[in-house]
Amino acid sequence: MVKSLDKNALKANRRKYGEHLTSKELFLDFIFPEIKEDLNKHIWVDLYAGEGNLILPMLDFIPRENRESFFRKHIYLFDTQASMIKKCTENTIKYGISPKIAKSKIILRDNLINFPEFLKVEKLPLYHITNPPYLYLGYIRKHEETQGFLKYFEGDYKGYQDLYQIAMMNDLNSEINNLIYIIPSNFLYGASVSNKFRLNFFKRYDIMKMFLFETKKFEFTGTNICVGFFRKKQAKKLEIVKFNALKYKKKNICLQKTYELKPEFNYRAGSEFLEFIEKYRSEQPLIVNYYLKKEDVKLNLGENSIVAIDANKYENAKYKKIILHINDELNQKIKNNILYIRTVDTGSLEGRVGLGNIKDDFDADAIYVSGNPYRTHPIQVFFEPEQDLGTQELLKKYFNLLLEHFREKLDSEFLTTYKYSDAEYIRKYLGLTQARKLIETFPWNELSERDRNEFSLMIQEGHIIDIKECLRNNKKISI
Repeated sequence: MVKSLDKNALKANRRKYGEHLTSKELFLDFIFPEIKEDLNKHIWVDLYAGEGNLILPMLDFIPRENRESFFRKHIYLFDTQASMIKKCTENTIKYGISPKIAKSKIILRDNLINFPEFLKVEKLPLYHITNPPYLYLGYIRKHEETQGFLKYFEGDYKGYQDLYQIAMMNDLNSEINNLIYIIPSNFLYGASVSNKFRLNFFKRYDIMKMFLFETKKFEFTGTNICVGFFRKKQAKKLEIVKFNALKYKKKNICLQKTYELKPEFNYRAGSEFLEFIEKYRSEQPLIVNYYLKKEDVKLNLGENSIVAIDANKYENAKYKKIILHINDELNQKIKNNILYIRTVDTGSLEGRVGLGNIKDDFDADAIYVSGNPYRTHPIQVFFEPEQDLGTQELLKKYFNLLLEHFREKLDSEFLTTYKYSDAEYIRKYLGLTQARKLIETFPWNELSERDRNEFSLMIQEGHIIDIKECLRNNKKISI
């Protein structure tokens, strides 16, 4: 029982501080082989050291009689929690380092506030290896115990979205040449959560190499992580960042990949999808609106009764059904808009992100938002101008066909990683802006009747097409 309570306390502590302790094995398997020839060339620093597992294992490769000298000349460890400083010191002493020397180089300090300036006078160049705290700003704002972190997102750091971004920008502003960071993989895949940060960071740094993990690495978080090796550029400029990576997937699958991150797409991975939705935007795109909200119903009360699911009431693994009483105008609008967007993979192959039919999937007419609208709930889609039901079904097939095509082609990397799970694939989140832009490539409003028939046949048959070329040349061309 006591052990269980201790584990629960540890879990709460991770949430409070955004700290996820790194294993010694992760360092030895993926980091040490890349730096082992340079141990005497740098001051090795971890500003968010926890128990010290990203620096201390170096001492295993230093002769015991030389360890204390090496530790004194080459290592600094920091943490903001006194309990971590104590544990890190104990681990250091186990390597044969005297308590006095250990305590002089293991320092209690909040390095998110600013970089420790005294490190910059060291004779050897600094090399920062760390697994920093990460907590998303949205989470920080919602929880009383994390409100103290809001101060980090002020001033020059306003607009950043995660604690790890604050840590990396401190390094950037302190001109640290070499970094190894263990961070969420949405560093590459995220949209609004990472766009501003990537644009600013990649003005100054290149990625030399990266390991990406779609397997669980931390006990108390489902966050997928990457180990990134970064080097400061000689000149400040926006240019394509190209690097090689190993991507570790489930079932012991490892992919060798080459990434090209482009500044015009905010250095986001999977930019081929972004290029497609920009290039093929229809000349007469459908206008898309999201959500049937409580205020919409209040302003349109009437005698028509429709069945709706309440997106804010999820009980016993299903959404609660309610009856809405609305006027003719809203009733007609709802009945003429039959689609919804699923933005988060459920984990099953039938529950992947995409467009769905409300009646087919929920046996209801509408998806009602009785409280706050959340992007992760099913969301009803409304089109302007209104489209007939057959066209909406064709749009659904078109949308899902293209989405699955790019998921296969790009290993779903144009989507934001949602979280680790035991599903057969890594669950992803589809942004509402991405969904809107993909819908805007649907060319229906600009087609002649003949072209509509041809286009419809191609979608029904499951052809992936280059829309503009196909319509111009009257033939099927793969993307």
